[in-house]
Amino acid sequence: MAGNSQRRGRRVSSKKGAAGGSGGKNRAGLSGKGRTLPADERPWHKAYSGTEQVPQRTAWKQAKERRAAAEEGRAPKAGVPGTKDTTWGRGTQGVKPTKRGGGGGGASGRRGGPKVAPGRKSTPAKGTPELLVGRNPVVEALRAHVPATALHVASGIDIDDRVNELIRTAADRGIPILEVSRAELDRMTGGVLHQGVGLQVPPYSYEPFEDLLAASAEAAAPLLVALDGVTDPRNLGAVIRSAAAFGAQGVFMTERRAASMTATAWRTSAGAAARLPVSQVTNLTRAIKSCQRAGFVVIGLDADGETDVYDLEAAVDPLVVVVGSEGRGLSRLVGETCDLRVSIPMASAVESLNASVAAAVTLAEITRRRASG
Repeated sequence: MAGNSQRRGRRVSSKKGAAGGSGGKNRAGLSGKGRTLPADERPWHKAYSGTEQVPQRTAWKQAKERRAAAEEGRAPKAGVPGTKDTTWGRGTQGVKPTKRGGGGGGASGRRGGPKVAPGRKSTPAKGTPELLVGRNPVVEALRAHVPATALHVASGIDIDDRVNELIRTAADRGIPILEVSRAELDRMTGGVLHQGVGLQVPPYSYEPFEDLLAASAEAAAPLLVALDGVTDPRNLGAVIRSAAAFGAQGVFMTERRAASMTATAWRTSAGAAARLPVSQVTNLTRAIKSCQRAGFVVIGLDADGETDVYDLEAAVDPLVVVVGSEGRGLSRLVGETCDLRVSIPMASAVESLNASVAAAVTLAEITRRRASG
């Protein structure tokens, strides 16, 4: 008797068919979502290290991980909030669509739309206006007298105290107030959560470095601040504020791989950016050498510096204070170019100071020594 292999209509292929792809049918679903964010940029992940406010749930996760690591004698697998700038330059990349309608009163809060924290906006092209969004960021920018060319307000916006204040302030300062549709504001912001408002900020006008150096050299007490790779616009704004407070004639920094004068830096400077010249240079080492040829003593802030800031006799001389980046400090070439490397004495339990705080401490000590000398 013939077996099953001889019967008519038998299966001649394997039972499991070949795996097939979607044929590109799902590609449209990924359009516009951008790259997947790394863990240290995800506010909901315990590895989050962003500069924005840490969600309560994330802070709890990080604290739990640190306690567990301390008990097990290992390094914690948790982020260090405030060490990675996540406010600017990412736009809507990696943003997941929301599952339910959110607040904000804009189309970005509707079902299926991208949800990004207020104040974020993709970095504009060089020389083009910047759009600052979110009710709190716009109010703070207007309070700090950030120069603005227009205030965009979505039609039908929910009015609250912040909206009343920003409209009143813009009107008092003569800033045009433009009512636009929610769809238009969504298009202008690239899907960022704008909360119904956007402040257009013109590109910052940098001072030519040669003019900055010449003006400082003619001052009674020449003092400049240089930034070596500071990437957080908040740190940039804070340094500018300290430099203006302690009598510096200007700040200069590199054009690439460093923070620029965004609306965030303007706001953090509390208006000092309108009074203190800021320059960008192509090569920081070359600019430092130009200062040295002009008679300036260049000191670099370094945790391992050989000179204590409280023993800085050169404080009374024409001075350039170089502040390193948030993570690595001074770059090797810049550190070697400085005339002195200066440290700030601290308790042994503290490893280092924030870049803007270190700059403020140093500038305050320089001012004190000059006043007493």
